Order: sequence, then C-alpha cells, then structure tokens
Amino acid sequence: MRYTLLIADDEPEIVELLQLYLEKDYNIVTAVNGVDALQCIRSTQIDLVILDIMMPVMDGLQLIKQIRSTHHMPVLFLSAKSQDHDKILGLGLGADDYISKPFNPLEIVARVEALLRRVNQFDAPDVPAVKEMNLVLGELRLDRSQCILFRSGKPVTLTSTEYKIVELLLEQPGRVFTRKKIYEAVWGDYYAHEDSTIMVHISNIREKIERDSRQPEYLKTIRGLGYKIEAPMES
Repeated sequence: MRYTLLIADDEPEIVELLQLYLEKDYNIVTAVNGVDALQCIRSTQIDLVILDIMMPVMDGLQLIKQIRSTHHMPVLFLSAKSQDHDKILGLGLGADDYISKPFNPLEIVARVEALLRRVNQFDAPDVPAVKEMNLVLGELRLDRSQCILFRSGKPVTLTSTEYKIVELLLEQPGRVFTRKKIYEAVWGDYYAHEDSTIMVHISNIREKIERDSRQPEYLKTIRGLGYKIEAPMES
C-alpha cells in the first residue's frame, strides 16, 4: 500500500525539500495555507499530515482543530517555533508529534515512517486470542477488539497515540516505564529531546481518565523515573 501524505506549508523551499525526500515512497499532496489543506483532506484520502503552524488564511492550530473533529490520521507539526508552549499547544490539540525548523529531512522521514507504522499496527486486526482480551484495571477497561477505552462503562475518546500509551501501561500495571521506553514502544524510535512530547500526551490522558487530573488515581508520575498505571487505593 502506498500512503498519501499532505504537506501544508507556505514556504516553497520547505515543501520542495520534503517532497524530494518523501516522494520516492509516498504520494505527495501539497497546500500553502490551512484552507487549501482542509479542502485536500475533505477531497482526498490522506494518511498523514505534515503541518506548519504559521500559515496564512488559516494557521496550523486552527486547522488541526478542524481535522480532529472528523479525522484521526497522524499529524506531524512542523514549525519555526520551538518554545515549549507552542509544542504543548499543538500536541494538546491532537498532534501526534512535533519537530522544529531547521530540521534534518532524514529525521522527518524517520518520524513519518514511525507514525505510519504505529497507525498501521493500531488499525490491524489482532489474532483471535488477543482480540478477545480486555485489559481491566479498576473502572478502566481497554477493549482491544474495538480499540476503545471505557471508564465506568462509558467510552473515552483517545487519539491513536494516547491509545498505544494506555495499552502499554495497562499491559503491566504497576510497572514504571521511563519516557525513553514509552517513546520506543509507541513511536518505534527515541529522540532524546522529546521528553516534553511524552509529558503532554500523559497530561492529555489524565484529563480524560482521571476524576481530578491534578490528583491522579490511575496514571502516576514517579519522579526521576517515569510513569506507571495502577488501580486506585480504596478509601
């Protein structure tokens, strides 16, 4: 299967560079602003979006809100903005990954491959023995056959990245996973400067599964080590 990528960026040099490195393995669609990009997504089967934040007409942050209202394909943010608050905002709106300009195009290729590999695993049917298996912890139940997390019987909307993190932690309750281990398991590789990416995804998961995200009952931070999930203590 040959995937189709959308590159949305108003800098022609960036688009040409990315096309040069990606068009051998992928079909490439381009857009110079958010409105054009949204039209491409509505009219074409797009498997992954490489999205610049600073674009005319509709910027990347506005666009990802539109994307996430109806689509679940991976989104890789690409921007000259490298401050943590921009990264946190982008990831919080539903981006799967983030890389700052200037960048090494080979790193973009690696990230695209990792995101598509993870989504392919997420969508692939499980073998029957696994397909029937639910992961249950307290009021949480992960139905692997449907790829849905339930809390107290109610479905919790997760991105594919959040789902893979929750699945990883629920497979071994009580085990502490370092950020490096989580990144390797979910993205298939590790980038030493991406600790904040994990932190934002963990924060998003807490907002969805905890009664009070500031005092998490399930998803705990082990300072200096990483994260673990465990059943709440009975009062």
